[in-house]
Amino acid sequence: MKRYNKIYITALSTLLILSACNKQLDQKPYQSIDQASAILTAQDVQVTLVGAYNRAVLADLYGGGVYIYADMMASQTVYDWRGTFQTQTDMVNQAITIDNGSVNGTWYDGYQVINATNNVLANLSKAGSAAARSEGEAKFLRGMTYFDLARLFGRDWNDGDPASNLAVPIILTPTTSVTNDSYVKRATVAAVYAQAISDLKDAEAKLPASNTFYANKYSAAAILARLYLQKGDYQNAIIEASNVISSGAFQLNANYADEFPYPGQIHSDNTSEDIFMMQVTPQQGFNTMNEFYASADNAGRGDIVIKDSFVAGFEKDDLRRGIYQPDSDGNLRVDKFDNVDGNVHIIRLAELYLIRAEASLRLGQSGGPLSMVHDDIKLIRDRAGLPEKTTVTIDDVMSERVHELAFEGGFFLYDAKRTSTAANQVSVGALTAFSPKLVFPIPQIELNANKNLVQNPGYGTN
Repeated sequence: MKRYNKIYITALSTLLILSACNKQLDQKPYQSIDQASAILTAQDVQVTLVGAYNRAVLADLYGGGVYIYADMMASQTVYDWRGTFQTQTDMVNQAITIDNGSVNGTWYDGYQVINATNNVLANLSKAGSAAARSEGEAKFLRGMTYFDLARLFGRDWNDGDPASNLAVPIILTPTTSVTNDSYVKRATVAAVYAQAISDLKDAEAKLPASNTFYANKYSAAAILARLYLQKGDYQNAIIEASNVISSGAFQLNANYADEFPYPGQIHSDNTSEDIFMMQVTPQQGFNTMNEFYASADNAGRGDIVIKDSFVAGFEKDDLRRGIYQPDSDGNLRVDKFDNVDGNVHIIRLAELYLIRAEASLRLGQSGGPLSMVHDDIKLIRDRAGLPEKTTVTIDDVMSERVHELAFEGGFFLYDAKRTSTAANQVSVGALTAFSPKLVFPIPQIELNANKNLVQNPGYGTN
């Protein structure tokens, strides 16, 4: 049987999976829409956009997989893996195979989102008064997805030459049939970052400041700040982080634990600190973070047990230690993800303060940016119950990132990569940060289907 690349299977299918959670739209219950006649009205554009959000929240993507899988490759010194799923065991063992189902799922889900957003963008003329907002939301989702696919399937920006290292294919138009033009080559890391930046900048310009629980202009600015930090573009990281912070639209929760509310309950709404979260409901699957981090006490598998040595690394009076508690069988867990179907944190205000502080220190600027470093870190430490530091160093900021953001966004891997150089690489388990084993393989099914794709170094073929 002839096998097609899953990117194109998504488009060739006559179904757009568009069922939305009851919080999203009051609309007739579309189960499927024939693509030949799917997008005729403004409502159809909105339905397709909701479909993109619904694809984004799948388990292997922003349902949590895109972050937890990165940490699985890099958390050997901070937690013990007790799981039985081979796909995740291979990640923890840093021995991923080219047919890893979760890797395949991340690629597949990512390109489903990209194709859905491309359908929205190709039909903006039918969106009516919502055209600018629809364009902004679609470009936000597409830009964020390209950024995270590039981080997982390509080498990091500072690992060799981003202008020649390969990331993922860039596809900017809807795919409705398979032709010779459908076999898209992998674009370079630099090209994919440029596309993500372009999309996110457009989203920031076109989105409103408030957009209920959908992406708004500050969601785009926040992801841009994260991207620029990963890229080492510290000036722009400061600009975008400041755009969010100075808006006054978000506030740190008074208590750290309040960012992860209602342990054990069915749902968790966004807090004042959340810049963007993925809305999860039972109809849309489940929260992958809850699945692996939470114990059976809170409907998880309990596959991840936090090492005592990790918690011992917190300062004595750090209130953030309280988020790490033993479950009923005595195993130490992180309680950030105890909600069954809780919304998935994509980015929150505390990270923006840390981005701005780090970027300012790395630039060594005098005046405005550097003068804010002390205040930014003081806010984070005040909430943690810790005394302020008279002088803040890069090491201080990196320590705060670990203790503030642990397990939320793949930071153990991504921070190790971006702070490494060829001559001085951070250790990541048994490997160093630039090891090809810390880059996802291109799924074998994609290589079989697309003659123009090439595999990442270090991976064989079947």
